[in-house]
Amino acid sequence: MSLLYGLIGKKLGHSFSRRHFSEKFAREGTDARYELFELETIAQFPALLAAQPDLRGLNVTIPYKTQVIPFLDRCSAEAAAVGAVNTIRREQDGSLSGHNTDVYGFRISLEQFLAGEKPAAALVLGSGGAAKAVFYVLDQLGIPAKGVSRAAAEGVFTYESLRHTDLTQYPLIINTTPLGMYPDVEARPDLPMEQIGPAQRMFDLIYNPAETLLMREAREKGARVQNGLDMLILQAERAWEIWNQE
Repeated sequence: MSLLYGLIGKKLGHSFSRRHFSEKFAREGTDARYELFELETIAQFPALLAAQPDLRGLNVTIPYKTQVIPFLDRCSAEAAAVGAVNTIRREQDGSLSGHNTDVYGFRISLEQFLAGEKPAAALVLGSGGAAKAVFYVLDQLGIPAKGVSRAAAEGVFTYESLRHTDLTQYPLIINTTPLGMYPDVEARPDLPMEQIGPAQRMFDLIYNPAETLLMREAREKGARVQNGLDMLILQAERAWEIWNQE
């Protein structure tokens, strides 16, 4: 029987992963398949594992990158440091190990986007699992970063407070929220776009659509923009390596 891999999340209609891995398996002659497993709550996770004994590995997406951790037997040092898991490997003994390949994918994609530049500071939109990986990478690269969330918290901007903040102090802005993702393509984070200009870079982790409303408006104001497709491909290939380690 072919090995089974898949993706867990709440709404997966937008997912790139099944197509990516299915094409990879066909191209490389791998006897495996990749399925989407929508879970209404993370409490359904143990039942999924019980029902799928051939499942060897999982990717994890919104909103379960942090919620899944208590169900795992161990995490890699990097995943533990980030506090989020986007890749799960089912070991030969049935135990579950958690990993974070978002860190790998984001770092390489960001370094390519920056092309040797080092921004003085970054603004990170969102506070979920992807944001945790982004903050981890920015810290590794020595780029100071502030978060933006809908809820007020110490050391974090709210979107309302951004209206009274000089955004030119943040030449790198990274969107980790799902706002603008297909099918809700007319949405975007509530940034004061009048403050965006040619000195800034906008990295949106969304990959569908290829250009979000946020990216388009930033590009029209002269900012350089990047979507999350390269990051997604890089993290997927790193997940495949983890699933196949001896």
